Amino acid sequence: MRLKLLSLLFLSFGILLGSCSSEEETTEELVAKGNKMYGGELKFMSTEKIDNLYPAFVADVYSSRIISQIYEPLLVIDPISGKVNEAVAKSWSVSDDARIYTFKIRKGIKFHKDACFSDDDRELTAKDVKFTLDMACTNHKNNEIYYLLVDRVKGAKKHFQSTSNGKIKKGGVSGIKVIDDYTIQVTLNEPFVGFEKVLTHASLGITAPEAFKKYGSKIGKHAVGTGPFALESYSDSKIVLKRNANYWRKDKFGNKLPFLSKVTMTYAKTKKSELMAFRNSKIDLVLELPVEETEHVLGTLIEAQEGKNVKHKVDAEKSMGMMYIALANNSQEFSDERVRMAFNMAIDRTKIVDQFLEGEGWPAKNGFVPEIKNYPMESVKGFDYNPAKAKSLLGQAGYANGNGFPVLDFYVNAIEGSAVDRACIAIVAQIKENLNITLNIKLCTLEERRNAIESGNAKIWRGGWIADYPDPENFLAMFYGKNIQSKSTMVNAFQFNNEEFNRLYEKAQVETDPEKRMKLLAECDQLVVDHAAVMPIMTDDHIVMINARVRDFNATPMENLYLTNVYIKEPRK
Repeated sequence: MRLKLLSLLFLSFGILLGSCSSEEETTEELVAKGNKMYGGELKFMSTEKIDNLYPAFVADVYSSRIISQIYEPLLVIDPISGKVNEAVAKSWSVSDDARIYTFKIRKGIKFHKDACFSDDDRELTAKDVKFTLDMACTNHKNNEIYYLLVDRVKGAKKHFQSTSNGKIKKGGVSGIKVIDDYTIQVTLNEPFVGFEKVLTHASLGITAPEAFKKYGSKIGKHAVGTGPFALESYSDSKIVLKRNANYWRKDKFGNKLPFLSKVTMTYAKTKKSELMAFRNSKIDLVLELPVEETEHVLGTLIEAQEGKNVKHKVDAEKSMGMMYIALANNSQEFSDERVRMAFNMAIDRTKIVDQFLEGEGWPAKNGFVPEIKNYPMESVKGFDYNPAKAKSLLGQAGYANGNGFPVLDFYVNAIEGSAVDRACIAIVAQIKENLNITLNIKLCTLEERRNAIESGNAKIWRGGWIADYPDPENFLAMFYGKNIQSKSTMVNAFQFNNEEFNRLYEKAQVETDPEKRMKLLAECDQLVVDHAAVMPIMTDDHIVMINARVRDFNATPMENLYLTNVYIKEPRK
């Protein structure tokens, strides 16, 4: 981390002596083995509205932070080591030809109690896993994750093409077979080295067919899973989760998990209001901590010395994500590659990070894929800041000095005054200075941005992609030509379709040698740069501020929430 964060840590641990909130707990606290505690309510805020809690219908990190508490996939990624571990599946095996995966389902996993079931003791079986994977391969207007399986699983494409409105074809996907109540088999078209990682995707959390049948189009408001927390209430102002007393996991001491009684998420209108809520002990976490705003939490030195500040700690991990500016490659404005190149070369990414974000971030100097273990990102040459060449390219495209290029709305899903907002203001200023092109920032929600992209109104917009699983393929799938769908805003909304990229991407899918596979993916990444399909801007550090009463919480590279082992214990005063 940079010096600014180190100084922040010094303030956090060396100066702040204040006590925490003494708010009434939701349940009686009980001491567990290992000096841990049961009970308590963890509270945090989201800057984006969450409108759907059905796993296959969401693919943004804000929703994933909630659905990953309610649902569980077959496998999970260890947030620290990045290793793939068992979850709903207690074990798995792969055939010699690396095409057939056989999963043994853990016995005794129970769905949350819900009116959709005939009894309160509904056990998860292989049929539920098949239903979930079949749904992920079904043509539904809200299915955001079809691309994960459709081109990989045997019979999945045929199933997708022959279905509509979310209705599973009789028999489902031919390559997904129930062997018995606790065994399911998935057959791939070709070997795929990263398949285990794909199955850790939060949006592949196991769901029950009874819930989908009962709630239909309202399924997004009636989450029914097997995870550590169950949905207690859902409103426009907050989402409340309660402890799943029947959860199957135990910690290393033998304590039945989870420890928390409740998890409550509300919404922040501004980042400043979120920080003030933390300072006043109304929330326990600030998930995207803007360093320049910490005075709203830390207060003055005198306040700290008088013990008026909330006792807290700061944790940080380098994020496995990329902030970018998306360009509609098939639009009249950006169909010319020279225009896209000009936009990329007109941006001084280092200046944006150092001057406008006070050094909190890392300019994207390579390709679109951020730093991932074993990925040769250093072999990918990114965009250089070259305003003279940018002007020349724009002139060659017929827009000398920006003349004739239309004023465009620039859709930015952020709240006013946030780091994203400031970065985009800087980008707009540089585009104006170097290309004489005007962009009007339209601050919006994810849903508003989605509608603008689907309608074709958005020609340029701010985006961010955080790894769903730690593999460069997860980023590059966004540019695969066959993933283009006119109404998808999650996969290839750029409408980028390059024959050489597609060929290399497909070759990487079936390459079983990890080193050769990574090299092929790096070549794909370089093509994204060479054809200026997108404007990579920066990666950052996921910095989290945590109330000191919250124990065993860690920031993670994928910026998700892992609350199963978190517990609350008031610090000594």
